[in-house]
Amino acid sequence: MAEAEGTSEERLLAAAQQGDETAFESLVERYRRELHAHCYRMLGSIQDAEDAVQESLVAAWRGLAGFQGRSSLRTWLLRITTNVCLRLSARRPRRMLSFEHGPPRSDVHDLGEPVTGPVWLEPWPDDLTADQESDPAAAYLRRESVELAFVAALQHLPGTQRAVLILREVLGFTAVEVAEILGTTPASVNSALQRARATVRERTPRRTQQAELAALGPDGRRALVEAFATAWERADVPALLDLLAEDARFTMPPLPAWFDGRRDVGRFLAERVFATPWRLVPMTVNGQPGFACYQGDGERFRLGAVNVLNLRDGRIRWIAGFIDPEVVARFPVPTEILPPDR
Repeated sequence: MAEAEGTSEERLLAAAQQGDETAFESLVERYRRELHAHCYRMLGSIQDAEDAVQESLVAAWRGLAGFQGRSSLRTWLLRITTNVCLRLSARRPRRMLSFEHGPPRSDVHDLGEPVTGPVWLEPWPDDLTADQESDPAAAYLRRESVELAFVAALQHLPGTQRAVLILREVLGFTAVEVAEILGTTPASVNSALQRARATVRERTPRRTQQAELAALGPDGRRALVEAFATAWERADVPALLDLLAEDARFTMPPLPAWFDGRRDVGRFLAERVFATPWRLVPMTVNGQPGFACYQGDGERFRLGAVNVLNLRDGRIRWIAGFIDPEVVARFPVPTEILPPDR
C-alpha cells in the first residue's frame, strides 16, 4: 500500500511540475488538514489558518518546478507554511484569552461592548488532526496539540520558538530537520526548544485534557456530557453548579466580560444565559467535549454559541463560550434546529 501511494504521489508530482493544476490539487489535498492544523497552532485563529494555507499553496504551486525532492513533499510544504505563518504572526496581534484581556466581572448585567478585530483565540472545529489516525499514540498527541490551553500558551512564544516547539514536539521533526526548515542551526533549535518548553509549562495545566478525559473513561465522559446538556436545556442552575469546580470560569469572547468562581458563574447563568431556552448538540472542539448551542426564539432554535468544556479532576474548570457569529458559523453544524415537539 505504501509503495503504491509513493508511486501515485510521484506520478502526480511529475504531472504537477509540468503545469497540471488538477494533479497539484490532488497532490496537496492529502496534506491539507495537517497544514491547516499546523497554521491554527501557529496563529490561534481558524480564519488566519485558512488564509495562511491558501497563501502557502499558492507559493507551493509557483515554486513547484524547483522542488527537487531533497526533502519529502510534506516537509517542503510545512517549510512553506511555517514561514508564511511567521510572516503573518509578525504583522498581527497575539491572540488571547479573556483572562488575559482584563479582570473578571461581578456585575452580570454589564458584559461590555464586543471587542472586535484579530484579538481572541478561536476554537478549532472538531478534532480534524486525529481523524483517521492509524496510530493511537499519534492521535492522542494530535488531540493534545489543539487543546485550548496549549494553543493559548503557544501564542505567548516568539514566532520562532513557537515554530520550533510545534515542529519538534507535535510534528516529530529532528533538530536538524527543523534547522533546515527555519534556516538556522540545530544548536539554535535546541536552545529555542528549551525556552519554549519552559514558557508553555508555566501556562498549561498539570494534566492535559486528554489525560483528564482518560481518567474519566468513556462512560464518565458520556455521563458528564449528558448531565451538562440536560441541566443546560432545563436551565437547572443547581445541577450545573454541581458539575463545576469551586474556581470555575466562564468566558464568552468577543464580549470582554468573564466570570470567576462558582458563585458568580451561577449568577450569570441564572440571570442572563437562561433568560431564553436552549438546545445543545454535543460535539468535539479542540479535542475536548463541546456543544453547538442553539437559542430559542419561540419558533425555532438558532445557533448562537459554541461551548467548550475544560476539565480538572472530573469537574468543569472552565466553560469556554464563543459567541462571535463569524467564528460560530465555521462549525460544520446546522444553523437552525426545530423545537423538540415539532
